[in-house]
Formats: sequence, C-alpha cells, structure tokens
Amino acid sequence: MAVSNSGQKFIARNRAPRVQIEYDVEIYGSEKKIELPFVMAVMTDLSGKPIDPLVPVADRKFLEIDVDNFDDRMKAIKPRVAFAVPNTLSGEGQLMVDITFNSMDDFSPARIAEQVDSLKQLLDARTQLANLQTYMDGKTGAESLINQLLQDPALLKSLAAAPKPQSSQEPEATN
Repeated sequence: MAVSNSGQKFIARNRAPRVQIEYDVEIYGSEKKIELPFVMAVMTDLSGKPIDPLVPVADRKFLEIDVDNFDDRMKAIKPRVAFAVPNTLSGEGQLMVDITFNSMDDFSPARIAEQVDSLKQLLDARTQLANLQTYMDGKTGAESLINQLLQDPALLKSLAAAPKPQSSQEPEATN
C-alpha cells in the first residue's frame, strides 16, 4: 500500500486531527518536534449472535468507519441480539427477543418495539388510539358515542364482528 493512500494521510487531508502527539528530539545539536501519527484500530466481534457464519479472523480486513458510512457498515455487519426475558405483558413464561440492527435509529425504543411481535401489537394499538384521539378532536358528539359503545358490551361485540367497510378508492367488482 502506498504511503500517500494510507489511512493516516486520508485523515490528514479530509479531517483535522483531534489528537496530536508530539515529542521533542535533539538531532545534531538542534531541537526538532516530531509528530506521532494517532491511529486506532478495534478488533472485536460487533455482530453479536450472527445468523450467517463469520469470516475467519485471518481473512478479515480493517474497515474505515466514520460518520458518513456508519449506517452502511452496520447494515453490512448486521449486529443481532437474541435472548429470552420474563413476559410481563401476559405474566406467562418467557418472551423471545430477536433483534437485528441495521442503523443507529434501530436502537430507539419504537424501532425495538417494532421488531418484537407482542410489543409491536401494543405500539400499533397505541398509534391507533392516538390517531382516534386526533380524529375526534373538536367533534362534540364523538366522545359520548365512544363512551356509549364502551358501556354496551353487546353493541361492542356486534361492531367487532361486523365486516370492515370497503374503501371508496377500491374499484367495485363487476360481473
């Protein structure tokens, strides 16, 4: 690898260094400052519990990871966790959690909930209730109608069993 294409030269050209290590040395009676390059390498398995087998360590290559390519590197590495936690939702047994992260956004609580089935159902219900609340805002009779529906179990069951109305955007069936 040519010196001009090294990672040290790339960083020096594109980003100002955050760490500068210099030392003074005396050469033939004159003092000179020599700057040591700061290069950090991390050798670790960041994939967690991979589905596909990893490449042997001897065949792995160093990857440059920075702000610009971080999500791409995460998508390629596919970090994954798989474990069981006590099921506090139903109180029965264990809840299996199997999450694969493709970007930093996948670490947010909403994205984690989307990847766990029982949490996804709760998140969807919460979203639908929030949408209903927004829809009902300003409609005077809507709240009393919802309260009446919740107080009458027979009416609630009949509405739940009724077929969903067809959307007006769907084409009508022709014979």
